[in-house]
Amino acid sequence: MIRAATVLLITAACFAQQPRPQAAQSATEPQAGAPEPAKPSRRIELNLAGETDTAAGESRRNENIQFNLVDNNALKELNIRMGTTATIIPEFLPDRGYFGAEFGNPAGSPIHVTARPLSNIHGSAYIGHRNSIFSARSFFQVGSVKPAHDNDYGFTFTAPAWRRAFISIDASQQKLRGSVNGNVLVPKLDERTVLATDPAIRAIISRYLAAYPAELPNRTDINPRALNTNALHSIDNDRAVIRLDQYSGDRDRITLFYSFLKQHVDAFQLVAGQNPDTDTRNHRARVTWSRTLSPRTVLETSLGFDRIGSLLVPEPNAVGMMISVSGLETLGPQAIIPIDRAQNLFRYAGAVRRDSEHHSWRAGFEVLRRQLNGRETDAHRGFMGFGADFGRDAITNFRLGIPNSYLISIGEIDRGFRNWDLQFYAGDRWRATPSLTLSYGLRYQPVTSPYEVNHRNDIPYSCDCNNVAPQFGFAYKLPGETGVLRAAYSLQYGEIFPVTFQQVRFSPPGSVKLAVSAPSLLDPLHSGTGGFPNLYLLDSSLVAPYEHQYNLSWERGFGDWHVQLGYVGSRQHSLLVMRYNNRAHPTPGIPQTTATINQRRPDPEHAEHRIATNGSRGYFDAARVSLVVPRWRGLSLDASYWFSKALDLGASYTNTAYDADSRLSRGQWEYEASNDMKGLSAFDQPHSFLWRASYVMPARAGRALRDWNVSVVTLLKAGMPFTVFAGSDGPGYGNVDGNGGDRPNLLDTSILGRTIGDPDTSRALLPKSAFGFMSPTDRRGNLGRSTFRKGGISNVNAALSRTFPIRRAKLTLRAESINLFNTPQFAEPGYDLVSPNFGQITNTLNEGRAFRFHLNLGF
Repeated sequence: MIRAATVLLITAACFAQQPRPQAAQSATEPQAGAPEPAKPSRRIELNLAGETDTAAGESRRNENIQFNLVDNNALKELNIRMGTTATIIPEFLPDRGYFGAEFGNPAGSPIHVTARPLSNIHGSAYIGHRNSIFSARSFFQVGSVKPAHDNDYGFTFTAPAWRRAFISIDASQQKLRGSVNGNVLVPKLDERTVLATDPAIRAIISRYLAAYPAELPNRTDINPRALNTNALHSIDNDRAVIRLDQYSGDRDRITLFYSFLKQHVDAFQLVAGQNPDTDTRNHRARVTWSRTLSPRTVLETSLGFDRIGSLLVPEPNAVGMMISVSGLETLGPQAIIPIDRAQNLFRYAGAVRRDSEHHSWRAGFEVLRRQLNGRETDAHRGFMGFGADFGRDAITNFRLGIPNSYLISIGEIDRGFRNWDLQFYAGDRWRATPSLTLSYGLRYQPVTSPYEVNHRNDIPYSCDCNNVAPQFGFAYKLPGETGVLRAAYSLQYGEIFPVTFQQVRFSPPGSVKLAVSAPSLLDPLHSGTGGFPNLYLLDSSLVAPYEHQYNLSWERGFGDWHVQLGYVGSRQHSLLVMRYNNRAHPTPGIPQTTATINQRRPDPEHAEHRIATNGSRGYFDAARVSLVVPRWRGLSLDASYWFSKALDLGASYTNTAYDADSRLSRGQWEYEASNDMKGLSAFDQPHSFLWRASYVMPARAGRALRDWNVSVVTLLKAGMPFTVFAGSDGPGYGNVDGNGGDRPNLLDTSILGRTIGDPDTSRALLPKSAFGFMSPTDRRGNLGRSTFRKGGISNVNAALSRTFPIRRAKLTLRAESINLFNTPQFAEPGYDLVSPNFGQITNTLNEGRAFRFHLNLGF
């Protein structure tokens, strides 16, 4: 089933670096100093194209699992689909931010453009192709693979421009065309007739029913309403980079850098209007001046400008408002669409580095001015929900045209927000003895309060100005040939996301979101009980999240072989959450029904009070062992295993407390959210194993086989947790407080902790009979959060390549298979107890086996 996540990344692509295991220092090295530079492997370049890093063992994401590419969603989608990578940071550098780096995410870096030596003419050109004729059917697919292709091509070129200057150009395009295969839950044949008698209501419901495909369910073996079908989509990605380096004498360098990323998505629609069409544009410009003050001292200053634009609009065939029917595919897109947003970032930075025999000093600052402008609301198009209520199931209520909730945002939707981000840092790496190196540093990161330029909304929190972050570590070469011991600690600060504080735009004055319970389909705003506004508030004491991150590792080399044993952990505090207050309470004399929700709220003038605050904590501990064999008889390999546990109070380090994120930390009862929500993080995986190997065929293999490189990547991971929900707030199912997120009561404790990873056994392992619904006046169900796991990951990727010398050029051929054994990675089963698809697995998170072919010419 398609799940449209609403959490979103502000950039048009996420370039996440995941370091390979660090090799231990040789026992013959004179110093136990800085770690060797990592050979980074891109964790994944996440965009709607589903780009995959085969070197990291990943399988291409299933494109029918759609998400919108704004507001940090790319990282969260990756965490939930693939999990995280326990990462040991051997040394915390003071000029970088490492918040969340223990999970395998890239460290933040200064804006300075790094120096490159003068260069002669060189470059490369490449072309890549993926075609559906080489693809295997995915697990649930009905019929043959429909035509689709992916063309990727580009070039790089570097040449002298004039005296002591050279220019570099890098450009590429990617074009995806063809069909997306996916599963949706659609009405059965006997559910496609309207039950309403009013002609006007019949016309509306008929239009909604027509938005589902005319095809009837064809995977009734997994769900009576499951339809496997195909839809066309097209994605265009364009990228261009230009760089000019000018050297003046031996002391000065000026570098000009500009990059442009553009993506256009004509989204697939398995049901009419399901996904938004998207345009994103990302401009990035840098000017860096570097001056060598002395042989040991370098000064750098930089100016930068980033502009990130996102436009998400409904597809022309969208039915209008968002229609949610429990047990059927949601008719979309989401209520927050359209989004028209632009963010300008003005950056200023300076740094000085000084290296001496025993010390490597660095100090600097970075100032960022943010401008966030846009047109958006929380539910501009409206939301209509049909749930199990009024004594009937959700699909019957849908056919009758009897909704149980209606949401709409009204008012002026233009806003402009401004704020400053600041950081100052200093640090040193001190080689105290030939065997001991100490590193220490200090960062200061005040978080200023934003403001709205037209004074339409107020931001209540003040400057978070006490964010002082120390860091220190050591590397000690143990006596004899027994290796190197490393340890490091740092205090790291995150950020209050712009999408978090900009939610005040949804509140009066100027804009209001109205909530109506038990509305009329024909006139929802002036019927039912409500038309009461939601309030979106910010805690006046809101601060930036922070974490204590620490690790300890032992490394040793055995010739060219290197072994690392280590531990990494973190404790995260003040993570962002949304509190849903002013819920409906049991009130004497008033029936506990959906129609009376707004009558039973403590504040009778408003619906929900949604308050963004610091209400969650995160806990992470992992042990990791790694083996690196760089060269052994033509074989190179590295293997890593990590055992980890991640906990939180309902929200993790990526949470923005906005839209779908805000519902993740929503407790069942208004006054006990934290205790109610403690559980495993959504990306928790206790066991993970990654094995990468490559073998170069020797000369004795013969002319036809020699020099071919065969590489294999295997990724094995335990499944991640999921939570069972009641699926309805109505009487007989939930506590009827006007908020979802209710969980049922557990009647059979023997099923706790089960892994539900096989469509053939999922309903037997997760039976409805093991749960019971709460009573309307109960505060909460007794079932905990994240008490079950979905199926694990078992993926093998392989590649075959060879480079042929052609005079002064090199031609490289490469063929790679993603998901070589066509192993499905199953999504979680239906987890809403009231839904007809409860306990049924109806989708995969990865695609079937695919082949890609690359041709690269370098000179």
